[in-house]
Amino acid sequence: MPRVHPSAVVDPGAKLADDVEIGPLAVVGPEVELAAGVEVKAHALVTGRTSVGERTRIFPFAVLGEEPQDKSFSGEVTDLVIGADNVIREHAVIHLGTRKGGGSTRIGDDNLIMNGVHIGHDGQLGSHIILASHSALGGHVVIEDFAVVGGLCGIHQQARVGESAMVGALSGVTKDTPPFALAAGQRARIAGVNAVGLRRRGFSPETRRAIKRAFHLLFSSRLRLQPALQRVKEELSGSPEVQRLVRFIETSERGVSR
Repeated sequence: MPRVHPSAVVDPGAKLADDVEIGPLAVVGPEVELAAGVEVKAHALVTGRTSVGERTRIFPFAVLGEEPQDKSFSGEVTDLVIGADNVIREHAVIHLGTRKGGGSTRIGDDNLIMNGVHIGHDGQLGSHIILASHSALGGHVVIEDFAVVGGLCGIHQQARVGESAMVGALSGVTKDTPPFALAAGQRARIAGVNAVGLRRRGFSPETRRAIKRAFHLLFSSRLRLQPALQRVKEELSGSPEVQRLVRFIETSERGVSR
């Protein structure tokens, strides 16, 4: 049986796995699904059409699944899907999707979402991500696997942060941050390769050298973007990581920080 504190408010329509734990004064809405091992701590709110994956922990005063901050939203059915093994700390806010944005906000697995983080409607987050305290993601933001977003950062709506990129604290991301990059600034610019992140992922020295060469051609040489991309394709076609970097840049809609 789920362990529900007597002071918690859990709608009878909520679907709770047998070993879910819900703390004092927490509120769980009628369309919520909590998988095995989920813990909802005191005063947290989980509402809307929200599903939470196994062993995810939700800390006090977090708000998950409330209506999006979008004036066009008129109560249509949308959802929030959160994967397994996430840690969602105090006062974090994650909203439902909108119909015009695909109808779903999605969070992958094993993410650390620190206190005060805001994830806007229709956000698409991968796995193994760290969002530091009080960072704010506008609607439709994409954050790829293993990315790190520093404290008090602002991510513009529809911007992307690529895999294993790191955005420094207090940065404003208005354009896409490419994979493997280290970016910082009031309007974030590329400061180099996220070398620490690459080593932590266990990338080989050969892979790290290929990524650094690609970054030199793309961001440090005097080549324009399209000729630089062509050089990267010609010289580094054997690296899957570089291929993902090129694909990310070529599919950018907002433009890429340089």
